[in-house]
Amino acid sequence: MQRMDDGLPAPLGAAWDGRGVNFALFTAHGTAVELCLFDPTGRKETRRFRLPARTNDVWHGYLTGLYPGQLYGYRVHGPYEPDRGHRFNPHKLLVDPYAKRLFGRVRWHDALFGYRLGAHRGDLTMDRRDSAPMIPKGIVVDPAEWNGQPLERPLRRDWRDMLIYEAHVKGLTELRHDLPASVRGTYTALGHPAIVDHLVKLGVTAVELLPISAFVDDRFLQERGLRNYWGYSPLNFFAPEPRYLGEGGAHGLRAAIRTLHEAGIEVILDVVYNHTAEGNHLGPTLSWRGVDNAAYYKQPSDAPRMTWDSTGTGNTLDLSHPRVLQMCLDSLRHWVEAYHIDGFRFDLAATLARDPFAFNQRSGFLQTVAQDPVLSQVKLIAEPWDVGEGGYQLGAFPVGWSEWNDKWRDAVRGFWRGDPHRLPDFARVLTGSREIYEASRRHPWASVHFVTAHDGFTLHDLVSYDERHNGANREDNRDGHAHNLSWNCGAEGPSDDAQVNALRARQKRNLLATLLLSIGTPMLLMGDELSRSQGGNNNAYAQDNPISWMDWEEGAARDPHLLDFVRALARLRHGYGVFRRASFLNGVVSADTGLKDVYWLAPEGREMNEADWAQETRRALGMQIGNDAREERRFLLLVNAAPQEIGFRLPADFPAQRFVHVFDTGLPDGLVRERPHVLKPGGLFALEARTLALFQHQAAPTPHRAGGRHAG
Repeated sequence: MQRMDDGLPAPLGAAWDGRGVNFALFTAHGTAVELCLFDPTGRKETRRFRLPARTNDVWHGYLTGLYPGQLYGYRVHGPYEPDRGHRFNPHKLLVDPYAKRLFGRVRWHDALFGYRLGAHRGDLTMDRRDSAPMIPKGIVVDPAEWNGQPLERPLRRDWRDMLIYEAHVKGLTELRHDLPASVRGTYTALGHPAIVDHLVKLGVTAVELLPISAFVDDRFLQERGLRNYWGYSPLNFFAPEPRYLGEGGAHGLRAAIRTLHEAGIEVILDVVYNHTAEGNHLGPTLSWRGVDNAAYYKQPSDAPRMTWDSTGTGNTLDLSHPRVLQMCLDSLRHWVEAYHIDGFRFDLAATLARDPFAFNQRSGFLQTVAQDPVLSQVKLIAEPWDVGEGGYQLGAFPVGWSEWNDKWRDAVRGFWRGDPHRLPDFARVLTGSREIYEASRRHPWASVHFVTAHDGFTLHDLVSYDERHNGANREDNRDGHAHNLSWNCGAEGPSDDAQVNALRARQKRNLLATLLLSIGTPMLLMGDELSRSQGGNNNAYAQDNPISWMDWEEGAARDPHLLDFVRALARLRHGYGVFRRASFLNGVVSADTGLKDVYWLAPEGREMNEADWAQETRRALGMQIGNDAREERRFLLLVNAAPQEIGFRLPADFPAQRFVHVFDTGLPDGLVRERPHVLKPGGLFALEARTLALFQHQAAPTPHRAGGRHAG
């Protein structure tokens, strides 16, 4: 028999203990909370109970005779006073912010809005229609689902060794035809041997997944016949997105993570705590808005009816509120403890550190994460900006954090495109962006550098399109970035011109080689190793279809040697610590070898001088890195972004015996096999147009004769 007792105010959410369920919900301004139970279909409300007790703004009750699998939701009573920031409406069923699993999806209807759409007084007129049929239900879960799973020893891969692969759960596996049809596009597929083998051979040490916590297909997308593909529209921060569950369910996600761990690959989640799916003050009432709008969302102090917005989505979660901050941290710990997640990439992370409205390096969020015994031990990556005033905070996050470095992206794209005066910026980012991170006592790996990411062109499209082609989004091609620093190499889109395609192939290799050989933490976008294309769409957030999915066959056919090229680069990176330095290069001479850790060389046969750096049209550079006594750990990197060949002469007095040509972006797989060129002090190397060439120092005589396709 079901009986409601007072229960306890903690933990928040629905907690089953073997004989019943304790329900606890925070609402500071609510006056009553009703618990609604539903049948297994989620369509019929079977019983309703008022939570009988309130402690420290938490309403709670314990219901005996209830078991895992029960569907539920809340109705919260309180003032409907939008002018004071209160939007309580008990006619609206609410998703529990702490629900660990969800059943169903949002079915768009006017009844989802707390106010009467089209009413003369706008959002000041309460809507009294029941929204329960359109709202997902929470599912009571057995905590043994995760507590019963032994927490394997965390991998904790060294930041220096990281190679991150940004991927989408569905997009990565939906078109992988050697996977069973029943698992494609699901969490389970992430752990399939074919996927794991691909990642291992690619040298990947961490998979960074686009959002997998529950999210909403926005109404405007559904009206266009589209879906939310990326997942940046949160409905809940604890529950895995149901559309990827498949037959394996949440166990499939845990199993995939364990399999990846066994292969030495960490799992990082892209998380979205800056905003929710409820939009601005005219948005729907799905969860937090109806639980306590004034507590959960930032509001202008002079206009509490509105929502304050630094995210571009209409609302901003108020992490300066203790209970909202608690929800964020509780959910992060849940992903670590229940699913064994290894780290997080925080979307629009500058917003999380606004305390309350301006970015603060000592914000409650940043300080609390730093001292949390669980979260301080996982990898933390910031997208260090938002769209609000003062929101660009690259370099401002504290020790222990890494950051997406868009300055790296722009410098490298601009350099290889051939833009003027890009050489100094290119050199800075190639060596870890010291000027950004060293002052805050951080290491080179604090810079997560990337050529491409989910937001923007793929690598193949970056060298195939001058303009975005986002017509499929049905926004008249007005969405997405207009400033892409892309270059179509002579033809817009697919081309039959052999010279255009050859140039594109080389540019892709130039960009990938720069990515993998730069000091810092490289991030590779899913499918770039297989020339994945989105047809020029640089904002495919709503394209849950082949535009966004990874086509394992078409891309490989487009450039069949590119995968081997990336694998060879990864082996170079992982094989030599000079590319994975823990400290910044500074030109200081080693007492052991008498060598500087970096030499910047001009093609004219000298070290670069101030006049060389200031020359706007200079597009070639040499960088010798490494001062280790073991000669094979020293490398010479030559780059030429100019449209013509350049003779590169090594200084006659350069402190080296011989450099052997080992890698070249002009070769299909990059590897120099036959008759590699040997470059000695005073020697000349013909550096082809738009090419990166890598030389390795060798003291012993080489078995190959100097020469080959280069003159020296």
